[in-house]
Amino acid sequence: MKEIAIQKNIETSLSFPARMKQMPEEPEKSFGEILKSSIGRVNQLSKEADQAVQALATGQETDIHGTMIAIEKASISFQLMMQTRNKIIDAYKEITRMSV
Repeated sequence: MKEIAIQKNIETSLSFPARMKQMPEEPEKSFGEILKSSIGRVNQLSKEADQAVQALATGQETDIHGTMIAIEKASISFQLMMQTRNKIIDAYKEITRMSV
């Protein structure tokens, strides 16, 4: 019984590299591209929150909970973006202080 389980594990581990080669490789994104897409996402969430507030204020929407959730999503994503920016600036300052 153990022989069958071991045999199955060996076959699985041997076929793993073959499966990896069959998977399409995703092109790697640069740090700038990732940062740019993240900022775009934050901007999109902010626009969605503004639209939700506008719809609630004009009476087109009555779901205050959905509006508050949209506002909080935008707020939290903006706070995260600002903290990320602060960390990037701190890292840059640290690098510039290094002696070569």
